[in-house]
Amino acid sequence: MSDWYAANIVLVQSTMTTLLLALSIQLPLRVGVFSFAGVGCYGIGGYAAAICMIRLEMTTWPSIAVGTLLAGAASFLLGLLIQRLNGLYLGMATIAFTLIIAILAVNGGSLTGGAAGLFGALGDLTTGSILAVTLVVVVVFALSETGGLGRRVDAVREDPELAAAMGVDVSRYRRMSFLVSGLVGGLSGALTILLRSSITPAEVNFQLVVLALTVIVVGGFRSWAGALIGSVIFVWLPKALDFVGEWETVVYGVIVVLAALYLPGGVLGLAADLYHRLRSGRRGGETDDEKGAGGADAGPGAVAGREFDQLAVPGEGR
Repeated sequence: MSDWYAANIVLVQSTMTTLLLALSIQLPLRVGVFSFAGVGCYGIGGYAAAICMIRLEMTTWPSIAVGTLLAGAASFLLGLLIQRLNGLYLGMATIAFTLIIAILAVNGGSLTGGAAGLFGALGDLTTGSILAVTLVVVVVFALSETGGLGRRVDAVREDPELAAAMGVDVSRYRRMSFLVSGLVGGLSGALTILLRSSITPAEVNFQLVVLALTVIVVGGFRSWAGALIGSVIFVWLPKALDFVGEWETVVYGVIVVLAALYLPGGVLGLAADLYHRLRSGRRGGETDDEKGAGGADAGPGAVAGREFDQLAVPGEGR
């Protein structure tokens, strides 16, 4: 086991940082915001952490904290500026934000290293510390998917007008999605760059948007677990496809297309469907007496009440 870990430590660490990057896009999508600002914040976090270490001679974790907070602040301000946009226009604006970050890095002079980038920002990071940070983020995301908060987030995505009518502050949830997206994206960038020890403007590009979006589309965008599945697949897939040589990119593309066509809910959605089918099969063994007893106790009013309880979203205090 130790030999395997030593041989694959880079892939293990990349899986966690890719998961954070994917989560920075997954959260806005869960709220119904078509935003890729998390990728631009990846660049902000990476550059800020590298500048803190190289130019300001700060230590690892303060540098990561600065990069994360700056990225969160930038994303929140961006959300305020473009909060009236929706759909493709919003997506285009956030992609433009990512490209602007790369342009600023190129023209940043000695501060950002220009087109050559920055080198020598090697942080004191271990796999255990990265895992601890990633687990904290995952726990927060998991809590946001359950209970009243999870129902409100789902309501904001599925029917914002109905959510607003029920007392949910839709605008606040969307603004907060930008903030959290920026923080997580900046954290991913800071960790990644301090592991690699270098960053260039070429690394903050549209390809990162494609990677993050592909991860959550194939894995499943409704849950952090889908982002984890997608991260594992696309970080480890190149190693598994070594045998195909120059055809690796083609195979990669075919996998993505097949997943988009036949797995609309991602791998996680497929697993959930199979689980529900198994449960339904077991319930099929229920006796007629048990079914009759259930039906006798539940009149039309009770059934309607249960359905309303499932749909209702707790209102927020005004």
